[in-house]
Amino acid sequence: MKQMGVRVLLTVPISIWLLSGNAYAQDATQRTAQATAESTPNGTQALPPIVVTGTKPGVKPGRDQTASRTARDLPRVLVYPTTPLAGSSIDPDKVPASVTIVDVTAIARTQSLNITDALVQSVPGIIVNEVAGNPFQPDVEFRGFVSSPVSGTPQGLAVYQNGVRINEAFGDTMNWDLIPTAAIRSVGVVTNNPAFGLNALGGALDIQMKDGFTYHGAEINTMGGSYGRIQSSGQWGKEVDNFAIYGAIEGLHDAGFREFSTSNVHRFYGDVGYKTDTGEFHMNMGAAQNTFGAAATVPAELLQQNYSADYTTPQTSENRVGYVNLTGKVEVTPTWTVEGIAHVRIFDQQTQDGNPTGAQACAAPNSTLLCFGDGVTPANGLNGLQLSNPFPLGATLGENDRTTTHSTTSGASLQATNTDQLFGHNNHFVVGGSFDHSVTNFTATAELGTINSNYVVSGSGIFLGQSGNPVSDGPVGLHTINQYTGIYALDTFDVTHAFSITGGGRFNVANISLQDQLGTSLNGSDTYTRFNPTIGGTYKINSGVTAYAGYSEANRAPTPLELGCANPAQPCILATFLVSDPPLQQVVSKTVEAGLRGTHEFGAGIGTLGWKLGAFRTTNSNDILSIPDPILQGFGYFQNVGSTRRQGVEAEANLKSGVYEFHASYTFIDARFLDALMLGSNSPFADANGNIQVQPGDQVPAVPRHRVKLGFDYNITDAFKVGGDLLYVSSQYFVGDASNQAPQLPAYTTVNLHASYQIDKTYQIYARADNIFNSLYSTYGTFFDTGAVPNFANGGAPFTDPRSLSPVRPRALYAGLKATF
Repeated sequence: MKQMGVRVLLTVPISIWLLSGNAYAQDATQRTAQATAESTPNGTQALPPIVVTGTKPGVKPGRDQTASRTARDLPRVLVYPTTPLAGSSIDPDKVPASVTIVDVTAIARTQSLNITDALVQSVPGIIVNEVAGNPFQPDVEFRGFVSSPVSGTPQGLAVYQNGVRINEAFGDTMNWDLIPTAAIRSVGVVTNNPAFGLNALGGALDIQMKDGFTYHGAEINTMGGSYGRIQSSGQWGKEVDNFAIYGAIEGLHDAGFREFSTSNVHRFYGDVGYKTDTGEFHMNMGAAQNTFGAAATVPAELLQQNYSADYTTPQTSENRVGYVNLTGKVEVTPTWTVEGIAHVRIFDQQTQDGNPTGAQACAAPNSTLLCFGDGVTPANGLNGLQLSNPFPLGATLGENDRTTTHSTTSGASLQATNTDQLFGHNNHFVVGGSFDHSVTNFTATAELGTINSNYVVSGSGIFLGQSGNPVSDGPVGLHTINQYTGIYALDTFDVTHAFSITGGGRFNVANISLQDQLGTSLNGSDTYTRFNPTIGGTYKINSGVTAYAGYSEANRAPTPLELGCANPAQPCILATFLVSDPPLQQVVSKTVEAGLRGTHEFGAGIGTLGWKLGAFRTTNSNDILSIPDPILQGFGYFQNVGSTRRQGVEAEANLKSGVYEFHASYTFIDARFLDALMLGSNSPFADANGNIQVQPGDQVPAVPRHRVKLGFDYNITDAFKVGGDLLYVSSQYFVGDASNQAPQLPAYTTVNLHASYQIDKTYQIYARADNIFNSLYSTYGTFFDTGAVPNFANGGAPFTDPRSLSPVRPRALYAGLKATF
């Protein structure tokens, strides 16, 4: 197998373009994290909401007038989010679910502008796969549920940024590349809580951003290395009297190890805040413009000859976003707090995807014309007339599929929190609601062309009109309107000082309207409603151990994308060409989880141990999957597939002292179908009609059962620090092998190392070595049509191996310089 050579670029970075002038930085939350007692393992202790204590008379909260610039810590009380708005947070010992927060220290440890790197290192069970063939557009999988940027992926995780849901309107996709990593203060992983609304089947990720009250000074960080990587970030924050300002900017270029896989990332985030003794108000805004060459999966036979190979390209995407949020929080009385958010978000995406095509020369004697799907069904042009065949005899035909998505989302949330005692016992009550309105315009076109020997599809300028029998390809113009409304209430009541119970729920209403701009076949309107309850409790066994248990329900409404491609009789090119609108049922999940968590102080020289052990079970009814069409390769549809179940165990421990930190976690996930199903598949084990028979108990593909994570950091001296991480992921079934008949995608292990040296109070140099043992493996596997395109790397012979894989980046070395004043 051919291995890519490692190209190392050592840079002495200058980032004047990021921040001009002399600026000085130190993240207050990061400094505080080092001094705050832990209540969660894995070094994830700094949390978004803060309580400032012990301020002197006449001194503004959050500022110690006797502290130096580099030691200005803010004392904090550890709390945990229970709703998207931060003011609802409570003591984590009272949360009847697993508790995980990735703080700014864990994010900075990765020296990465990709937030998913920190999630993989810090959260038990989270893994990523690069189904899109690009490290900045990964699928994030947690407890068998996925949050993905790939249109057509069933989304099972909700994601919030500063209280605003950022799953995109058209397909609930999550574009991780749009979030400026340097500006993130923390990421909370919330489970078993319906207050986070739609898509929170497996949980929610609650991202809190920095502001000028929590970050003072400035920082410039530049890194370069293998595969043409060069990246820079800068951030600055300042607090003046009752006002604060914060800004962050990032830029990245990466040539990629795969052919045609260049990435360019440009992101900005800013916040202006005002705070009084009884209120706090913010206006935050962000923008990003990113372009990617997404190499996607590649046939295994090509990888064996060239590890950087690509298959049917171009595969490019451009993501742009701009948003403004207004937030406010007011203490109406000492026990009543009211907070709200108003937001506007504009998202644009353009994609181009080279693919095989159903177009072909018609059977004799009409070979001068083009047909679609067979030798007799006409392939029509945009004018509705059958296309003539301009391509040379023996040419391999393909098509460049282009899409545009423009979404504008606006909305508001309002929440009230009360902490009055109830019957003489402490009580925490939250009630709130949210409304989001999204308008999306989606278009798609298909340009015919020829596939060259390097698998590049060269366009001809000829565009397909409505073609196929039934129609399955052609231009699309769709206008969609989403209206999501939610009302929720949660109450946590302290029965005793040790025993607390939580109950509540959320009522969701989803109205989805589709308006076909080129005809009527896509027209439709659907409304989905559901009340999702939750109940649970915690018991503090002693000062170091807490037990918890809880039950909750959640739902996911079908997206406009899924509703527009849900007819098995009219399959479409998934995520591209929508053709019909039959009804789909909403997905409902029911989750129960229980466990133990705690901390133990071993004393001087050993440190503090944080640990947790829990189990969960989530059962989905009316689960939705994307099903490949058994006849037309590359086409498919969305379908309710009955019930599925995901259950497992999560164990984690973290030992931390002033000199070292060690963390370890193990996750077991068992994901299975509960009903018998007949599904279309490209599996080599499909029957003559292209179908497979799924039996109850068959495992859900692409969900590895075992994940092991190990990591350490060691301070050799006060200035010189080293660390490393190990990730093991067990084997998994290929996507398309829901019947579990084909050999599995092999397990993999990867090891990363990092080191840093603090030259002085201002400058730090650091280095990363990813995949240090140069393990060549794949994180995602599926099947493809071996007869669609010849194996040009083997003289044009047919492919014989139906496996298509997403390979990982080989060994990569990076070095950087960070200036913090």
